[in-house]
Amino acid sequence: MRVVDLIQKKKDGFAHTKEEINFLVENYTKGNIEDYQMSAWLMAVCFRGLSDEETAYMTESFVNSGDVLDFSSISPYIADKHSTGGVGDKVTLVLIPILAQLGVYTAKLSGRGLGFTGGTIDKLESIPNFRCELTNDEFFNQIKNIKVAISSQSPNLTPADGKIYALRDVTATVDNKSLICASVVSKKIASGATSIVLDVKYGSGAFLKTPEEAKELADLMVKTGKLLNRNIDVVISSMEQPLGKSVGNSLEVIEAIEFLKGNYASDLYEITLELAIKTLLNCKKANSYDEAKKMVDEVIDNRSALDKFREIIEAQGGNPEVVNDYSLFKIGKNIYEIKAPSDGYISKLDALDVAHSAKLLGAGRDKKSDKINFGAGVFLDKKIGDFVKKDETIMKLYYDNVNDEKLADAIKIANNSFELISSKVEMPKLIYK
Repeated sequence: MRVVDLIQKKKDGFAHTKEEINFLVENYTKGNIEDYQMSAWLMAVCFRGLSDEETAYMTESFVNSGDVLDFSSISPYIADKHSTGGVGDKVTLVLIPILAQLGVYTAKLSGRGLGFTGGTIDKLESIPNFRCELTNDEFFNQIKNIKVAISSQSPNLTPADGKIYALRDVTATVDNKSLICASVVSKKIASGATSIVLDVKYGSGAFLKTPEEAKELADLMVKTGKLLNRNIDVVISSMEQPLGKSVGNSLEVIEAIEFLKGNYASDLYEITLELAIKTLLNCKKANSYDEAKKMVDEVIDNRSALDKFREIIEAQGGNPEVVNDYSLFKIGKNIYEIKAPSDGYISKLDALDVAHSAKLLGAGRDKKSDKINFGAGVFLDKKIGDFVKKDETIMKLYYDNVNDEKLADAIKIANNSFELISSKVEMPKLIYK
């Protein structure tokens, strides 16, 4: 086979065979195909698309490019959850201990934040001494011993996806749905998951902007799972406003701990519950929606899910006392309050604006090499639908060593992130489908 012929074939709109997809993925990973050739093929894919079968071939080729974890000796049901990225999305931090406490073996591989989306690994590293880089053996043994582990992505898992994603990131070929699907699903399969629940987000604070786009991606992910003999469930949810009350690393972990103590924002509870119920049904831990809901509520109410979170922290070298003593976290020493300019109901709270403000304060990064400030972020006192009086605080900005220009920009963006109107506002729908 010649690469140039495969580029031409896709440029002309024809479908590839499984052998052709494997040839492209394997040889690019080995360095036998030049970046400019793979870039040309990826751009052809963006214009011409991949069929459902081609998407499955690429997903499988990504999986086969590296290690594949096998937990079948522990349990036939291994759960994993993935979000396509959002603002204030700390669902993993609360969902995983809930599932583990309810007897579900959960192998969670997570990533760092980049751009406006937060990363679970960054959030967990705000816990003093928490280790996110586990070897495959450490990952396996922890899941065997306490039913759950959360680790950063191993370079030995789906290395082909890692190399191709880095190229997509700099060639404007990230947003093709087939390429997104292959990247996400391959990592879940390689991590050993048999029950996969995906949260596909849309809105201002997500990569996909409309529910229709999100549904297209969700349908493709489910089809790809079926073609590769994996059970994939998808929840499509809105990211028009941040999820929960906090945006930032330490702030979000504290909110997660409060959730597990029973003090939670309604939207964070709604999405967590939906993902938990789907997983419990898939893993045969519950027989009905109502039974699964009762199980979730019970481990929150009796704080046994909080105990499991404490156990995860201790197992991975962190200080478990953070669940009781928030002073152990780094929190921005300076607070700037964004106040309402008039009475009114909040009709808009733009997730992307809030994320940009938090990033300017130091909570995020532009490049993977950038250092983040764990204590920086935004706490939302009010959200869409809430009534505020003039000069009442809508949100607080937490920061430490931020230069005057960045602070001024963060304040300006935060002030422009919300809108007030005089009439009551209907609460926006969180779960689309």
